[in-house]
Amino acid sequence: MQHKTSLIKELLRSDASGGVILIGCVIISLVVANSPLSASYNQLLNTPLGHNFSIAHLEYPVISWINDGLMAIFFLFVGLEIKREVLNGELSDTKNATLPVFAAIGGMAVPALIYMLLNHNTASANGWGIPMATDIAFAIAILSVLGKSVPLSLKVFLKALAIVDDLGAIIVIAILAVVIAGALLLPIL
Repeated sequence: MQHKTSLIKELLRSDASGGVILIGCVIISLVVANSPLSASYNQLLNTPLGHNFSIAHLEYPVISWINDGLMAIFFLFVGLEIKREVLNGELSDTKNATLPVFAAIGGMAVPALIYMLLNHNTASANGWGIPMATDIAFAIAILSVLGKSVPLSLKVFLKALAIVDDLGAIIVIAILAVVIAGALLLPIL
């Protein structure tokens, strides 16, 4: 029993722990979602969790806590690591930082353009934002599991790419929200 406990402690202390947990949870979720337990799984994901206070509404379905809450924590940690790299690491030189920025812009624009070309004049033509908001969390998880066999510069590049890509997607969503809100409010005014 002591040996198993020390293995668990060693795994949790390693850089790979987040990646192993993420990949493990994905495998378990895929198995459960494609089994007879899928109805119970969906019911669990839609179960309200939290509490409503007089000054704050904090009761949301489990799926919202997972999608919004855990992703906020994920980007907090990735953002802190990027800050460290910008101040003291690989991205402290503007020359090194430009490649991830341009790669992220291309990673947003190219999938959106391909989607728009393939879906032009169809009912789903307005869905171009979906391929634009790519998720790099799994690539980062795999790199963390691979550990020291992956160059630090590749890890930093991918994390910077993830941050810039998601910030770009958020900016596009914000701009479109303002444009849509303006278009809806203009006839009223």
